[in-house]
Amino acid sequence: MSQLDKEQENGQDQQVDASPEKKGYIKVKWIYIVLGALSLVLLTFGATIYLLNGSAQSKSGNGSSLLSSNSDGDFSKLYEVYNTLENYYFEDVDKEVLVNGAINGMVDSLDDPYSDFMSTEEASSFHQSISSSFEGIGAEIQQENDQIVIVSPIKGAPAEEAGLKAGDIILEVDGESLQGMSSSNAVLLIRGEKGTKVNLTIQRPGQSGTMKVEITRDTIPIETVYPEMVSGDIAKIQITSFSENTAAELEKALKSAEEDGAKGIILDLRQNPGGLLDQAQKIANMFVDDGKILYQVEDRNGNKEVTKATGNGYKVSLPTVLLIDEGSASASEIVAGALKESADIPLIGVKSYGKGTVQSAQDFTDGSNLKFTTAKWLTPAGNWIHKKGINPDVKVELPEYANLTYVDPEEELKEGTSSSDVENIEKMLDALGFDPGTVDNSYDASTASAVKQFQKDQGIKETGIVTGETTTKLMNQLREKINQDNPQVKAAVKELKK
Repeated sequence: MSQLDKEQENGQDQQVDASPEKKGYIKVKWIYIVLGALSLVLLTFGATIYLLNGSAQSKSGNGSSLLSSNSDGDFSKLYEVYNTLENYYFEDVDKEVLVNGAINGMVDSLDDPYSDFMSTEEASSFHQSISSSFEGIGAEIQQENDQIVIVSPIKGAPAEEAGLKAGDIILEVDGESLQGMSSSNAVLLIRGEKGTKVNLTIQRPGQSGTMKVEITRDTIPIETVYPEMVSGDIAKIQITSFSENTAAELEKALKSAEEDGAKGIILDLRQNPGGLLDQAQKIANMFVDDGKILYQVEDRNGNKEVTKATGNGYKVSLPTVLLIDEGSASASEIVAGALKESADIPLIGVKSYGKGTVQSAQDFTDGSNLKFTTAKWLTPAGNWIHKKGINPDVKVELPEYANLTYVDPEEELKEGTSSSDVENIEKMLDALGFDPGTVDNSYDASTASAVKQFQKDQGIKETGIVTGETTTKLMNQLREKINQDNPQVKAAVKELKK
């Protein structure tokens, strides 16, 4: 998941945006469940637990070429191919392209979505995403089975506002196929200056056909902690990703909640793709007693390094529950595992993503970068959750209408229209309390009547046609309903009040 760990994703775990809601789009998963700051924003490269180290130069000399370091033994064939192409290919070849291609080939042969070589340009984009803000659509992506998949959108960012969700496959960017493309290359296509538009072709698992989504890029500030009071005396604090200041921001939010009279804490890690390992460790330490295990790291030889909670720093005294979902990955799962197994804090929601590896990064003097998996991480009890995820103690799913797909406001739906978008509109109307008759893909008189009633309630001209403002308000109203009727948050409140 990209930055997944600090957009270090595939980059690493990524980021979240706190920009105000944009009208005209629906988040098919509620707003408050989105990723956080470091998730490299769709621009992100994957979900990793990034351990940045600056040792690349010391380990690789000038880092300019693999080929220059060893022309004997196993590298002799590679060196011969390089010389042959350089001297005899029918056109002049770019030496840097050849070397980078060789490196990419080695990394790709690992068949590890969290290991990646980034060219100078790609690495620059990657490092920018770790700064205070960047420009793009705000989503974390990862390469899976030669496809580019959204790990999680960033809270309040254009990708979330457009209804993109975890698991969506990006097939094309402005008509260019992403099949077989690395996540870092995909990021370069998807990102762009604020105000510019990008057209994505999306395939949603479980849905027939594809959908076209036009998104206007924006500045994506990297904010990661979002506190609010729910149910009177319960504080819900969402962490959208783990960046450099996340632990400090959370501590501030927790202390403020206590001062405001909170009687319980809901820690919300839904749609959080991960981020910096040290931040996850500091946060877990706030909830786990001194001396108990937070997580373990196991190297290739089976050697384990155990990290335990210390008595240093702020400790949470209020009853706590933790929310997770399929977008909770990497560093989020480290926190979830620590709180579940070492602090007996209940997990509520659905099974987490399942990323149980640790990545390190090396920067080379030419500006390129190598990110690679160095170890497994294990829960306090020694469980490896990779590709398995962590199961909640209380399973609570979202209502079906939370997964309805985006409908283009420029499309016109009216009586006689037959399409999957019509069925989506009818499901939205039904969820909002407007009876469209039989819910199918046919726009009939009952559908038009329900649309007119909705338009009347919203102060829109009663045309019975779904387009423009009507489409926008339908999706926004549904988004608000998802936020208000959040069954996972309600279950968390109930658990705290037992």
